[in-house]
Amino acid sequence: MFEDLKGKKAIVTGAGSGIGLAQVKALLSQGAMVCAIDIDITPELLQLKSELVSIIKADLSVETEVKRAATDELARLAGCDLLLNTAGILDNYVTTLETTSELWDKIMNTNLKSQFLMVNQILPVMLQQTHGVILNMTSIAGMVAGGGGAAYTASKHAIIGYTKQLDYDFAAQGIRANCIAPGAIDTPMNAADFAGDGAMAKQVAAETPAKRWAQPEEVANLSLYLLSNVSDYVHGTVVPIDGGWTAK
Repeated sequence: MFEDLKGKKAIVTGAGSGIGLAQVKALLSQGAMVCAIDIDITPELLQLKSELVSIIKADLSVETEVKRAATDELARLAGCDLLLNTAGILDNYVTTLETTSELWDKIMNTNLKSQFLMVNQILPVMLQQTHGVILNMTSIAGMVAGGGGAAYTASKHAIIGYTKQLDYDFAAQGIRANCIAPGAIDTPMNAADFAGDGAMAKQVAAETPAKRWAQPEEVANLSLYLLSNVSDYVHGTVVPIDGGWTAK
């Protein structure tokens, strides 16, 4: 599909399930070398038998863990062309008055700070190479209200601002940074919506103009486009993949 991705060196966070796992598989299908990172090494991740993939367990909300993982990754890959910051967690849609300081910090550290820490470890290598693509996962909650609680929505809005500034600062030095903003994606993170009779999942689908949930592979395919040279002029932008949710 994207021949220029063959042989590229990629790092994917949140690789154990959902969108991150789909991104790993998509990159492997293009012949890229992939370092997959997650706090949970899932059976699905371990089932990837390709010689092109390596797996690292790390809590990316902890700076020392990020530094260790990045050092291991760069040693294994001997560089990095593509950084996919996909790791993230939900906050159960709680309001600000229901959000404790501990929950706020957990969401911010996992969703936002982890991206900042990973970028600061990998970006110097990309700058030395004079090329690199950074793809940060945000959400429709980074564009509109109602896609999460107070902390989650704040973290996803912040990712967009961070990504835009990142691209602005380093585009002239060969770096591209963009965001993907998924809507309703059928992943383990959203499993609660499908619990019981799946009433919540049905409601979300009904409120989505496309009248369905997307699969992680659809987000992974969009990722390939944004990582590939065919999108070389796409800079500092947010690409929704939401079945028309933000068009309402």
